[in-house]
Amino acid sequence: MQIALPFTYTPKFEELDFVAAPSNAIARAWVLEPEAFTRWPDGRMVLWGESGTGKTHLLSIWAKRHGVSVIQGNELQESDVATIFNVDFDGGTHLEEMRAVVLDNADCVTKEQNLLHLINLAREYQVPLLMAARQPPARWSVGLPDLQSRLRATSSVAIDPAEEYLLYRLLLRLLAERQLVVAHQVILWLLCRIPRRASAVCACVALLDQMVMAEGGVVTRALAARALEHLGVSYEV
Repeated sequence: MQIALPFTYTPKFEELDFVAAPSNAIARAWVLEPEAFTRWPDGRMVLWGESGTGKTHLLSIWAKRHGVSVIQGNELQESDVATIFNVDFDGGTHLEEMRAVVLDNADCVTKEQNLLHLINLAREYQVPLLMAARQPPARWSVGLPDLQSRLRATSSVAIDPAEEYLLYRLLLRLLAERQLVVAHQVILWLLCRIPRRASAVCACVALLDQMVMAEGGVVTRALAARALEHLGVSYEV
């Protein structure tokens, strides 16, 4: 199968699009309730859970409320930390007003010293720090003893695997964002056969988008079946 190069896809993380469900209820309470961050021990919190469960969506909502941008863990550099807090690590600091710091994929930071600087400065200047990761902070693979200590002292809240209704809403939202035309019967057929994980729904929609761009037309049941086969999903017809 020949796959066309995809157009740049930018997910939308609007607050109105976030679907409340039992699986994310506790996380919503710790993140979205007014002034909830004032109750975070040491002023920091980690959202954790499998891919596609809404961690980045919650982070984006919280970041917009505080007027800050979301930083990607795999892109965090010492210069970024210095810029955020207007700090000279060789001596001297001058803190400008900072409302909050938001770090996605925090367990993907390539240089542990940068994450340690970020946590220490957020604590020193009492700036709330919200992070997201696949695992709770105590399970991150880190070597720096000081960072291990900070992570063990960091509170975390899990987003549980998505319920059936949430998977359905996620599938509809992703199809709409990519402007894919899919009959309702095909959506229901597909939903019954995709593995019951949000990450699988995301991967399937991304592949359908590539296939439609390569071949044209709409998402038919036959095309959906080919997508599942390409993803290695076995199912009953």
